[in-house]
Amino acid sequence: MYSTILVLHSIIRWLVLTFLLYSIYRVYIGYTYKKTYSKTDNSFRHWTATIAHIQLMLGMILYFQSPVVKSFWSNTKTSILNFDAVFYGLIHMGLMFIAIIVLTIGSALAKRKLTDKEKFKTTLVWFCVALFIILIAIPWPFSPFASRPIYRVF
Repeated sequence: MYSTILVLHSIIRWLVLTFLLYSIYRVYIGYTYKKTYSKTDNSFRHWTATIAHIQLMLGMILYFQSPVVKSFWSNTKTSILNFDAVFYGLIHMGLMFIAIIVLTIGSALAKRKLTDKEKFKTTLVWFCVALFIILIAIPWPFSPFASRPIYRVF
């Protein structure tokens, strides 16, 4: 089960990034060109947050099942010297959790704004901050923090 969820988590990462980037693009265009906040804009805001929450749930399952994380927490005095263990034991989960909180707050605030301009601006700012945090916390193959393959296979 662990390896299946790990692959799903890797696949859904691309959905989160795609939806987040496209949502940012839509709200940037809407804000810049003073468009009306459409039903499609609202749907992308909603689905971006929903997919991110699904990813968070899969990540939490992985976190509590991960042998790296279990090893980190059972041996913190020695594991703290291993940056790969620290990355997965603290940094990755912490930053991703913060990113989802930022994304959720931005989505909720944007939904409650009264004008289209405020909705676009709120979504743009909060989603960009969340994207920045997510990009830092993903274990890219070229990352100096922790390296994992771009695509995981079963």
